[in-house]
Amino acid sequence: MTFNHAESNRAPYDVEADTDPDSVFWRVASVIRAEQDNDGKPAKEYRTEIRSRWTPDNLYFLFVCPYKQLNLKPNPQTHTETNELWNWDVAEVFIGSDLHNIQKYKEFEVSPQGEWVDLDINLNAPHFKGDWKWNSGLKVSARVAPEIHKWYGFMRIPYASVDSIPASAGNNIFRINFFLSEGLGPNHKAIAWQPTHQSTFHVPKVFGTLKLVN
Repeated sequence: MTFNHAESNRAPYDVEADTDPDSVFWRVASVIRAEQDNDGKPAKEYRTEIRSRWTPDNLYFLFVCPYKQLNLKPNPQTHTETNELWNWDVAEVFIGSDLHNIQKYKEFEVSPQGEWVDLDINLNAPHFKGDWKWNSGLKVSARVAPEIHKWYGFMRIPYASVDSIPASAGNNIFRINFFLSEGLGPNHKAIAWQPTHQSTFHVPKVFGTLKLVN
């Protein structure tokens, strides 16, 4: 099977939070575009841009997400993780370092309100739900720009939470996929980098790859 390929560019330093795609940190990063719905139909009006960078200590993602109508959780909590955050608008990355057992990977989500959840996924486990009590040390930040109908979601993921092999350019390749959930009810949209063509995002055989580069 041929996989679509994305790259994460090395960063010379770590940052706490940066949701500006034009910042010094993000402007040199390659742009990954998710512009299909999860059935594989073009959805350019919801084209989501994702950038990635890495350091020896952290893996970073920035999502630039267009929206028409935000579906937000009432009374958001940003100091603790929000289980079942996927019931509202979120940007998601699914990432696995075990290229032989692709049924095991991690799931990270950020909402427009700065809520978050991280999960340890094992599709081989009976009655799969995902372990949301697993703690990666994920840090997130988000902001909404209503004047242009976009929101920005930042993730800083401790590198050791996704791979036991030290980070180095050219030597670390992950299975990966990116998703955006937007809108409510009949107006809900599910946007994917690699569409799964199923009712679930959890189809690792269709994931692409992410390679660490300088």
